Amino acid sequence: MNTSEAFPSFPRISDYAAYWAGRAPNAEAAVLNGQRMNYATLAREIDRLAKALIAAGVEKGDRVATLSTPHPEYLIAFLATASIGAIWLGLNPKYQLEELSYAVADAEPKILIARREIEGRDYAKELRALSTDNHSVRSLVTLPGAPLDGGKTYDDFIKTGETISDTRLAAARDACGGRDPCLIVYTSGSTGKPKGALLHHEGLVEAALEQNRTWPITPLRVVNYFPINHVGCVADVSTPVLVSGGALVFMEHFDPSFCLGQMQKERVTLWASVPSVFQMQLALPDFASFDLSAVQLIVWEGAAIPAETLDRLLMFGLPLATNYSMTESTCAMTVTTPTRDRDILANTVGLPARGVEVRLVGADGVVIESNDTPGEIQTRSKYNMLGYWRNPRATAETIDAEGWMRTGDTAIRRSDGRYRIVGRIKEMFKSGGYNVYPREIESALEAHALVDQAAVVSIPDALWQEVGIAFVTLRGALTKEALEAHCRNRLANYKIPKSFVVLERMPLLPIGKIDKSALAKLAHEYAEPAPH
Repeated sequence: MNTSEAFPSFPRISDYAAYWAGRAPNAEAAVLNGQRMNYATLAREIDRLAKALIAAGVEKGDRVATLSTPHPEYLIAFLATASIGAIWLGLNPKYQLEELSYAVADAEPKILIARREIEGRDYAKELRALSTDNHSVRSLVTLPGAPLDGGKTYDDFIKTGETISDTRLAAARDACGGRDPCLIVYTSGSTGKPKGALLHHEGLVEAALEQNRTWPITPLRVVNYFPINHVGCVADVSTPVLVSGGALVFMEHFDPSFCLGQMQKERVTLWASVPSVFQMQLALPDFASFDLSAVQLIVWEGAAIPAETLDRLLMFGLPLATNYSMTESTCAMTVTTPTRDRDILANTVGLPARGVEVRLVGADGVVIESNDTPGEIQTRSKYNMLGYWRNPRATAETIDAEGWMRTGDTAIRRSDGRYRIVGRIKEMFKSGGYNVYPREIESALEAHALVDQAAVVSIPDALWQEVGIAFVTLRGALTKEALEAHCRNRLANYKIPKSFVVLERMPLLPIGKIDKSALAKLAHEYAEPAPH
């Protein structure tokens, strides 16, 4: 079985397309609805777009934005942009004009490459506004469809690059790489305006190599349905597959049944997702009819996995793994190697990844040396972001002078060296003077056989300062009184939520995580005291 030791380390993440085009030109690089693109075609299309970008005046450090679904066109746009030293950002088609405008105004791209229509939604109004209201946008390039107001179709834009020589293209590429930025990923903005994490070539390359080293899979074939503006799409899925010479099976709109069908048809070898997606797939009445025999490893990221879901996945008899990462870290800070040890999988996020320093720091700023003592996770590595785009204040608040990056997450270190996430510092609340971590309560609720998902947020309380409101989805009939009794058997009194709210489904972010900002807005409607 290959590991990343067999793969070279290149100065640019985009170099791997040409590398595999030379070594395995006919190998599949991307698949979408049965249409297949090999590495020779991928490399050729990257070169064509890169030349067109140069012809349009794009230089090192300039930005290029793309509005698209998870699609081979996204991959070409990202790699072509990065290959000549420019910085790429993805725009989520689910965004409304205000959200799109914020990212475009902040990043100031020279070129906007966009779909004219997606799933029946016409973006003509939004694209006109983005191109006319932002003077940085010199060219509006529409993917299949008529051009808009002086813009160009993608095919016409590509033709403009025919005047650019191979020598000029090579010179642009030789002038960039390493620690140069190549990607802006905007955070969700749950605590304010989104901030653009600036990621670099070295971080993406080395992170992909390390992920493939830790989770060696041959051949690597993965479904990618994550939105292109998210680090999960680019750094967690696309670049490790690219580095390994594997295949990305794109899915423009997530559907649990269709996803499983694609996994079966395309012989997907890595079943990787977030816990909520696994739950949706496992809940399908015909789940057992799908042939997932090609899967070699099951991985979840982004959140803790409910106990019942973990037990279902363990029944496959395959190794499982998880990690702990965030947008700003590019890749895993801690990771589990493939295992079937339930304790490790259920109760930890593993050990520090190779090349990553991890420490816990108390509220007093002192590094915590003892085990089983909660503190904020801080990390230092070559993978970490360069900083926040045009936001030195936020950067200084996140990365100190010694390069340690604050995560805002609280964890404990076990005696075996593995870390267990307790919760977010900003989610932690005080009730009667005690620190309460929502993740601990959520874990207790998810231990109930009839609880499918659980999420806890806090609201102000005149007596206790703050109290928790628990939201749950169920897989059977269960009263709120039974939920409270279940918690009382597992948690101290001050941790018991004041109210329990049963939802038909949890609100989700585009990446599939539970949207706690939406729940926080709902929480005030359910503040009536639960019986005590």
